[in-house]
Amino acid sequence: MPIIVSKFLLGRRFSGMVIWPFIILKRSELRHNKVLMNHEKIHYQQQLEVFVIPFYVLYSLEYAIRLWQYKDRHLAYKNISFEREAYQNEQNLNYLKERSCWNFLKYF
Repeated sequence: MPIIVSKFLLGRRFSGMVIWPFIILKRSELRHNKVLMNHEKIHYQQQLEVFVIPFYVLYSLEYAIRLWQYKDRHLAYKNISFEREAYQNEQNLNYLKERSCWNFLKYF
């Protein structure tokens, strides 16, 4: 997976993002942050499973639902099933080897 480094492609609050097939990082040294890279690789795998366009449709739809539910952008973002899976497993560097397909559904 190719890595793009650009502080202009990401918002202030984000250090990394996956837009398949790229991982976009705010700063070059972040490529050595194993936890962040694992988090982004989890999203990479999610996008492969759901396919890219449906992933973003589902992600956006769930964000809108969570925003209505919590009335707080940060809380809505943190409770998107794709993000919950990535955040809860980012420390486990073996997670992608153990992970079953469509595992994000457990976090919905």
